[in-house]
Amino acid sequence: MSRLCNQCSNKTKYKFDSASNRPSREKEFNNMMKKGFSMIQSFALSMASRGLKNKKVDIPVKQLRVLSCFGDKNNGGNIPPCKHLTKSSTKDNFYCGGCGCGDKSSTWLLSNDKDYSKLDYPKLTCPLKMPGFSNYEIVPLDTDERKRRIENHDITKLTKIIVTSPNPKE
Repeated sequence: MSRLCNQCSNKTKYKFDSASNRPSREKEFNNMMKKGFSMIQSFALSMASRGLKNKKVDIPVKQLRVLSCFGDKNNGGNIPPCKHLTKSSTKDNFYCGGCGCGDKSSTWLLSNDKDYSKLDYPKLTCPLKMPGFSNYEIVPLDTDERKRRIENHDITKLTKIIVTSPNPKE
C-alpha cells in the first residue's frame, strides 16, 4: 500500500520489504517514537527524583552503579567495563552509549564532588538493567556472566570504590 505525503507529491511505501528483511517504515517510525517517549519518561522520572533540594543517591548505591558501569579491573578485579561505556570527546569523562542521551556534561556518569553527575540521580534506569539502577532485574544464572559477577561481588571490595557526592543545596 502506498499513499501520498501531505506536504509533497512523493509516494511513501508502508510495506514489509522482504528483500531487506526489515519492517515497514511506518513500523520503524512507531518503534522510534516509542523509544523516544520511553527516553523522555525516564529522563523526567530521574529529574523529578532529584526534587527541589537536589537529592542524591546513597553512596553504597552509587558505588554499585560505578561497578556496573566501569567494572573493577582498575582495582585488580575481573569485571570488565560495560559494553556501552563511552569516553567523552570533550573531556576525560564517560557517558552511557546505550541509553541514547549522548555526550553532554549533564550525561557524564561521574563528575567532581561539586557537580551533579548522572549516577547521582536517586532514580536512574540502565539499558542493561544492571545492579544499582532503578530498573534492575535479576537474570537467570546461565545468561549474563558479567551481571552475575556484579550481583555476587564482595561487599568489602565494593566499599573500597571511591565515589564523590555533591552537597545538596540548602
